[in-house]
Amino acid sequence: MLGKEIIRLVNNEFRSVGRYSENFNGSSLSSGVYFYRLETEGEKNLNLTKRMVLLK
Repeated sequence: MLGKEIIRLVNNEFRSVGRYSENFNGSSLSSGVYFYRLETEGEKNLNLTKRMVLLK
């Protein structure tokens, strides 16, 4: 758990309210446990950190 940023899918893009999805391709990464963070700004500031297990 070195805390290094591996990839950033969305970089400070403003989006209106709605549902969005992003594709993630982990083929260049090793199998293991990774953490990802979701952040929002506005009326409801949200900061979530979740765990992802990547298996190949």
